[in-house]
Amino acid sequence: MDAAQMREMQAPLKAKYRDDPAAAVVTLKAEGALDADGIACRVDTGRALVEAGLHPATGGTGLQACSGDMLLEALVACAGVTLRAVATALDFRLAGGRVRAEGDLDFRGTLGVDREAPVGFRDIRLSFALDTDESPDRIDTLLKLTERYCVVLQTLRRPPAIAAAIAANQGSFE
Repeated sequence: MDAAQMREMQAPLKAKYRDDPAAAVVTLKAEGALDADGIACRVDTGRALVEAGLHPATGGTGLQACSGDMLLEALVACAGVTLRAVATALDFRLAGGRVRAEGDLDFRGTLGVDREAPVGFRDIRLSFALDTDESPDRIDTLLKLTERYCVVLQTLRRPPAIAAAIAANQGSFE
C-alpha cells in the first residue's frame, strides 16, 4: 500500500468522523473464561484462543501466556502497525525492521512480599531497529508521529480511568 492508497482508504472515514464525532468512538472488548481448576484464564482474541496463567516468577509453569508479556506484545503490535502506517503516509523509505518492548517488573509487589514494592511495570522501553536510508530528521519525525498516534503507547502514558466491578453467580455478561 502506498500513501495515496492509504489516504483514499481513510478519506471517507476521516470525513465521517469530522461530520459526526460520536461515530469515531468505538468500544473494543476482550473477554475471557476463568479456568475452574487451574490458575488460568482463556481469552478469546477474536482470532485465536490464548490461555493466560502465572508467570514463572510467581509460580507458573511458563506454558501459558503471561499477561505482562501480552501487554508488551500489544505495545509492540500497536507501535509496529502505527509506525508502518505513518511511514506509508510520509512516503518514508522503509524496507523492514524490528520492534522491541521490554519492561521491568518487581515480583515482590505482585506476590505481596513487600508492600512498598510496586505492582506492575516499573519501566518499559520501546525500541525500533529500521532498515532505511532516510535522514536522521525524517527518522526523528517518524518516531515522534508513531509515539503520538500509537493507541497502546498513549494509553500507557496517560492511563484512563478504570472501573472494576464484580458480580457473583453470573455465568456471562449478557
